[in-house]
Amino acid sequence: MNNQEVILRFNEVSFNHGRSKPILNEVSFSVRRGSKITLMGQNGAGKSTIFHLITGALEPDSGAIHLGTGLTVAAAKQVIPRGQLNFTIREFFRNCFKEKVYDIDPKIDEVLEVVNLAADHDRLIKSFSGGQQARLLLASAIIQNPDLLLLDEPTNNLDKEGISHLTQFLINYQKTCIVISHDADFLNAFTHGVLYLDVFTRKVEQYTGNYFDLLVEIAARIERENMKNAQLAKIIQEKKDKANYFAHKGGHLRFVAKQMREKAEKMEEAKVDVRKEDKTIRPFTIPCQQGIGGEILNITSFSVIEKQKFVKKEAKISLRKKERLLLVGPNGIGKTTLLESLTSGKAKGAKIAPNVKVGYYRQDFSTLNFDDTVYQSLSLVAEDLSEKSIRSLAAGFLITGDLIYSKIGSLSEGQKGLVSFARLVLQKPGLLILDEPTNHINFRHLPVIADALNKYEGAMILVSHMPEFVGQIRIDEILDLGK
Repeated sequence: MNNQEVILRFNEVSFNHGRSKPILNEVSFSVRRGSKITLMGQNGAGKSTIFHLITGALEPDSGAIHLGTGLTVAAAKQVIPRGQLNFTIREFFRNCFKEKVYDIDPKIDEVLEVVNLAADHDRLIKSFSGGQQARLLLASAIIQNPDLLLLDEPTNNLDKEGISHLTQFLINYQKTCIVISHDADFLNAFTHGVLYLDVFTRKVEQYTGNYFDLLVEIAARIERENMKNAQLAKIIQEKKDKANYFAHKGGHLRFVAKQMREKAEKMEEAKVDVRKEDKTIRPFTIPCQQGIGGEILNITSFSVIEKQKFVKKEAKISLRKKERLLLVGPNGIGKTTLLESLTSGKAKGAKIAPNVKVGYYRQDFSTLNFDDTVYQSLSLVAEDLSEKSIRSLAAGFLITGDLIYSKIGSLSEGQKGLVSFARLVLQKPGLLILDEPTNHINFRHLPVIADALNKYEGAMILVSHMPEFVGQIRIDEILDLGK
């Protein structure tokens, strides 16, 4: 791999969002042809910004980005743009090309087979489930047959089969690929190296090997830095003690004391900045609605989607306080549709007890108004809390400083997820409905979120394709829509 030519190079690239939000600070790294690279970092650190700089959608404020001559680049976004949801499959794929592509249908069939999705070319994008849309996003990049493939959170919403299919595709992929993901097991199956965007220094650190190799290297580096600083601190203190001793002797020894203090100051400057780890959100609690009891939710029947038609199935589900239901099934079976109908009160065969407040975490964040600022979004459900209290809550979810006055639409997908959790804290629901709440979320936050869900005292329905997260949640009942 080391003998392959460099096809992408960032040379001291800096970029700011507006005047007051620095994202990248003199970032330098390189990518060789045929390599498979992971891009990692904290939610909101600027990973997607790096992709936009590579594709040319954004221009750096300083520095230079060098792409190989004639290099073609295609990116699979995290979500399908809202303006394309009414496209047909054919229109969606035609939109991937700047010039008109004739006889595109065979190409569509070929790429849909790659992502393991069968679909009529006249079917509307909005009719597909979140997991199926994730496959379409991947296919939209692959169909362009680029030299450099950029994948932004490609496993989000994918079921176990979909992740397995994507993993095998990337293992066999012969071209260059950069992937943004928080799924360590997925990444370690194919990664050659890691680009780590440090949210504190705003620089990219380049590592060889997979994510587990990165953790070992970072731990060793922190230990070396701490050891060096400890040794310097010991010598500095000895010089200061001697300087104080000589200073009281007077005469020539005062000059010696002055020299020792100057040496101590220079040694202070020689101390290295110990690498900081990503911050983790603060532990939080989702309060349960007061005054509710007995049966909160009853499901006697539900509908699943088979061959694009709804099929009714019988069930016997009853949820009370502190009881948790896990909803499982393959992409496209109708999990999100069932959750939407429950929340809206339109589910036939299911009934939520009167006056029960529902807290709904949607995988597409459509419960959020993207034109609201974070502060406005939280204030709407805050029940007259002071601005100080709202800011304090937001800070616990790493929404700090002026970020709280940013519009929801300008946030990263991970930050939108954290705002959604903050809203649930303020809503105090009696029934919590969570549709893929781990999507886009930094893996460091997941144990904190799992702990909060385990402590929640209301009834809960969970959909998640992340086994390691589900394994941290106490589940009382499982409803498999695929059976």
